[in-house]
Amino acid sequence: MGAKADQTKAVILAAARERFAASGYEAATIRAIAADANIDPSMVMRYYGTKDQLFAAAAEFDLQFPDLSDLAPDDLGHALVSHFLSRWEADDALVVLLRSATTNADAAQRMTDIFAAQLLPAITKFAPDDAPRRAGLIATQVLGMALCRFVLRLPPVVGLSRDELIEWLGPTLQRYAVGR
Repeated sequence: MGAKADQTKAVILAAARERFAASGYEAATIRAIAADANIDPSMVMRYYGTKDQLFAAAAEFDLQFPDLSDLAPDDLGHALVSHFLSRWEADDALVVLLRSATTNADAAQRMTDIFAAQLLPAITKFAPDDAPRRAGLIATQVLGMALCRFVLRLPPVVGLSRDELIEWLGPTLQRYAVGR
C-alpha cells in the first residue's frame, strides 16, 4: 500500500473513532463516517470491509501496561488507577469501545479480550493463584469509573481532580490486586 492509501486509511480511522465515540456503534453508519472523512463510502468498504471490521480497527487499544515488577506491592493500587486514567485521557478508543460495549456484543467481547489479555498478566505477577478474580474486580472499578467520568460525565465524578480520583480508588484497587 502506498503513502496515499495509508493516509486515506488514517483519515477514515480518525473519522470512525470520532463517529463511534459520538454516536455509538449502532447509530454510526458507513455513510456518515465517509462524509466525516470527506471521501466516498466505497473507499471505507475498500479499506475496511464491513462496519464491524472498521469498528474493530477503530477500537484497537493497547493498555500499555508498564512493567510493574519493580513496584512495591503497597503502591500497586495507586499506580493502577493513575495508569488507567492516563490511558483513558490519552486516547478516545477506549471511550469508543466502552460506549459501544453497552449495546453491541462484539464491542463487549473486544473489551473483555483487551482486559483479559492485558490486565490479567500484570495482576498474575502479584497474585498468581487468584489473578482472574482479582483482575475482574479491578476491571469493574476501572470500567465503572471510566463510564461515569468519560461517557455519562457524572458531575461529582468529573469534578474530582486526577489526584482525588487516585486517592479514592487506589485503596480499592490495592485491595483487589493484593489484599486478602
